[in-house]
Amino acid sequence: MASGSHMHNLTTLIKRLEAATSRLEDMAMSLDDPNSPKTIGAIAAPETATPETPKAAPPATPAAPPVPPQIQDFDTLINGDVRTFVELGQKINGLVGEQSRAVQQAFEAERTYLYVSTKAKKPDQQPPELMTELHNASDSINNIRESNRASHLFNHLSAVAEGIVALGWFFASKPADFVTEIVGGIEYYGNKVLKDYKEKDRTHVQYIQAYYQIFKSLAAYLKKHYPKGLTWNDQDGIDAQEALRQVKSGSSSASFPSESRSAPPPPPPPPVPTINVSGGNGGAPPPPPPPPGVPPPPSSAPGSSPDMSAVFDQLNRGNAVTSGLRKVDKSEMTHKNPSLRTSSVVPERPSSQGSSVSSPTSRARSPAPPSTKPKPESMRSRKPPRKDLEGNKWLVEHFDNPGGIVEINAQQNQSILISRCNKTIIKVSNKANAISIDNCTGLSIIVDSLVSSLDVIKSAKFALQIDGVVPTLLLDQVDGATVYLGQQSLATEVFSSKSTAINVMLPPKEGTDDDTKECPLPEQIKSYVKDGVLVSEIVEHAG
Repeated sequence: MASGSHMHNLTTLIKRLEAATSRLEDMAMSLDDPNSPKTIGAIAAPETATPETPKAAPPATPAAPPVPPQIQDFDTLINGDVRTFVELGQKINGLVGEQSRAVQQAFEAERTYLYVSTKAKKPDQQPPELMTELHNASDSINNIRESNRASHLFNHLSAVAEGIVALGWFFASKPADFVTEIVGGIEYYGNKVLKDYKEKDRTHVQYIQAYYQIFKSLAAYLKKHYPKGLTWNDQDGIDAQEALRQVKSGSSSASFPSESRSAPPPPPPPPVPTINVSGGNGGAPPPPPPPPGVPPPPSSAPGSSPDMSAVFDQLNRGNAVTSGLRKVDKSEMTHKNPSLRTSSVVPERPSSQGSSVSSPTSRARSPAPPSTKPKPESMRSRKPPRKDLEGNKWLVEHFDNPGGIVEINAQQNQSILISRCNKTIIKVSNKANAISIDNCTGLSIIVDSLVSSLDVIKSAKFALQIDGVVPTLLLDQVDGATVYLGQQSLATEVFSSKSTAINVMLPPKEGTDDDTKECPLPEQIKSYVKDGVLVSEIVEHAG
């Protein structure tokens, strides 16, 4: 019995294997015949190739306009001579390296200005934004010099600061000659460096020579591209500020405004439909995406902007739109109740319905704007005082020492420039060439003699004593001045304009006991027409 049972199970297994083999053969035959209905539903979708939805071609990118030749040559100057100078400055020390990097920033700012001039028309009034970066770099160079006067590298810093003025050639009719003249000021300090370090350190010599080379190359560049001054694109140029924005953003569409608005990128293609293994597909494929440039339909998402029709409906109501507002009681008016001004919130009052309704003015007031008052004088950064002889010119600046005396022993071929000195006494010994004073308050100056003139500009509470001979005294925008003349300076000619409260003190005659005579300069002029000619006379006030 056991043997018969085993034979029956073996026979059943063989039949099942034959049936499975027959089924596999039928499936293989159906794969060879693509029209066979058994193909669908017997296999999964990965065996079926589905045509891919064609993708929209991306829009053509407009070609970038070529860089003008004058900009290409200026880039060569920056990448060549300027970069060599910066590398040498960094080898000397950090202070010199910092100033040399500021020089590179100044040239890069000038490159931006030049690029703007090739794209824009000449503005009637130049926007300050065009020169901001150049001014900032120049200020950095000068501040490094002024803040390190005690440094043993002061001649290096001064040479660089003197030369950076050459980048202001925009306003010169012959820019190349202007730059060449500035090189003379560089050589005054630069030659000192060459002399001091000729036998010590060759790097310092190469550093100054590299700085000379920058401006020699700049002069040659200006002779080639701007022999008669800066030029603008007046024919088809755009606005200067727009050109500056394009240059800073690196936009390549500056010359192609109509092509600057490219089509938005196409949406991603829909997923490829798969065939259902149950015998049918998952439905018709979705339609192709819209062509590029077609805006999407308005979104009704909760975060979208509200419909403006409601706003216009409110406006069309006219005066009825304010019918829901309540009248403000006199007790809530701050102009009639000064006590309310001490608080930022107006107290609530109960409404006519018995509930507490907040007043429209109960919102907290906006904070007061920040104070626009200037900083007090004690908090302002002050530059250190300076008294230097540069060539044949004395520079006296930023002295603020009440009661202090600054003495200058001048020579006949030397001129003196006094600027921003307050409440200070300056004594000039010997005979100088000329003196110029500007932006000083409470300055007192004692002068022996001058070859030419003494000029005073924009100064207040000014006092001058002339002991010797001064041919001419020029006063412009001076408010409150006293001029003491000696016996030898009675021939001094005084010219004044836009000045008030000026008194000239005349010495007593020799051999007399008279007092000093005070003579005010006239401030009021009477003008009238006589015989077809305009006549002006001084108005004298008696008493």
